[in-house]
Amino acid sequence: MTSIDSSEAASALSDIDSIVRRVRQSRIYDLTSRMLILWGALTFVGYLVTWLSPRHAGYAWVAVYVAGTAGWALISALNRARSGIRSFDIRIFVAFLLFIAFGIFSCWLGHFTPRQMGTFWPLYFMMVYTIVGLWVGLAFVAIGLSIIALTLIGYFFVGEAFDLWMAFVNGGGLMLGGLWMRRS
Repeated sequence: MTSIDSSEAASALSDIDSIVRRVRQSRIYDLTSRMLILWGALTFVGYLVTWLSPRHAGYAWVAVYVAGTAGWALISALNRARSGIRSFDIRIFVAFLLFIAFGIFSCWLGHFTPRQMGTFWPLYFMMVYTIVGLWVGLAFVAIGLSIIALTLIGYFFVGEAFDLWMAFVNGGGLMLGGLWMRRS
């Protein structure tokens, strides 16, 4: 029979804790990368429709949010079936709805122009995304701050092609971030 002393046991427990943290972060990154790619593709399409046919922008964005929310639920359900880990929590869904409602209220209260609204929503989402990154991983912070910076550059320096710029910056940035997180 082999026994270990308390320092060896503490070291082994520390190694186990480190592995658990890395696996948890890997699972979070895997699920989030799927969500980012989904939302990035939908956002790209939303901005593209806004640029090509501004009259239909409102319908396009409603479709983006509905498809994105349905995709979120589907990805979460598939993740649960595959891994047995529940990733869709009704509290998170309600928080998401409250977040959207507050954003809509802010836009209504602020009487934003279309360009200001096209700037507000990415900044609003990426601010929360960056804050969450402080807890779950620096990749979130890097993606969020990059999209915020490029959105502000577009707002101040890109003329008529702002919505096309945002399709690539916001939609493309989210997809690129999702692909990058797959490697992390």
